[in-house]
Amino acid sequence: MPLQAYPAPMSTPAAPAPSLDKEIEPAVAAFYRQVLHALNDEGIPFLVGGAFAHACHTGIRRSTKDLDLFIRREDYERIAELAQRRGWRAELAYAHWLAKVYGGDEFIDLIFNSGNGLTPVDDGWFEDHYRTEVLGVEVGIANVEDVLMSKAFLMERERYDGGDVAHLLQANAEALEWPRLLERFGAHWRVLLAHLTLFGYIYPGERHRVPGWVMTRLLERLGDETRQLPDAGEPVCAGTLLSREQYLHDVQRLGYSDARLTEASTMTRPDVEAWTRAIPSRQGGGSD
Repeated sequence: MPLQAYPAPMSTPAAPAPSLDKEIEPAVAAFYRQVLHALNDEGIPFLVGGAFAHACHTGIRRSTKDLDLFIRREDYERIAELAQRRGWRAELAYAHWLAKVYGGDEFIDLIFNSGNGLTPVDDGWFEDHYRTEVLGVEVGIANVEDVLMSKAFLMERERYDGGDVAHLLQANAEALEWPRLLERFGAHWRVLLAHLTLFGYIYPGERHRVPGWVMTRLLERLGDETRQLPDAGEPVCAGTLLSREQYLHDVQRLGYSDARLTEASTMTRPDVEAWTRAIPSRQGGGSD
């Protein structure tokens, strides 16, 4: 039986919601506050992301094991020096996208790219962003468009962020800067189209909230590509931009080129090798 398009509930664009103060252990929250205050005092630009930003943009509150901060790569050394002065430990965990600051057993993630190397944090991330309080500290929150794109490519076996993308759309559709979002996805527009198509499936009565011109433009691109002859060049698998594990068979056994090693991504071969070694072990069985 087909889904009926029931009337959409009344919805307004979400303003920043309260930060996750009640979902964080007091000792952990204290460390987070110290780092946020220290970065503000040093004038080092950063934006809060992760579960804190998701709560601000959607109102969805959930416990989190860490605090995600988006930074420019060129600011990492300043943060590492600051951490050393404060008695914390900084570590460049993955050279292509992620560093960490540890205070004992607690840590903060410093994100300057995506795991697939597609979305380096640039000056555009710091334009027109919300400012709000997180754990009592005034901070900048990453824009909805950038948060959405950073989540859109997470399609691992152990983690799929499509639900977060749907909720970001549901809470912010009218407030989104759609031209900015299309520009952000660029050549990867098919990923955006996939999520928008799923949004219309998840919320049948709210399909109209995605501007018609956006769907028309994306579907026209799809039609144009469908009519084109296949590229006779070397076969490429872009699945590695969605999952670091699930398409290794294609690039290791089937002869496909890894899209992470093309101009689409900033990753190098050593980056890919390090990121592959970090795939969680699934020893111990279980259904496949």
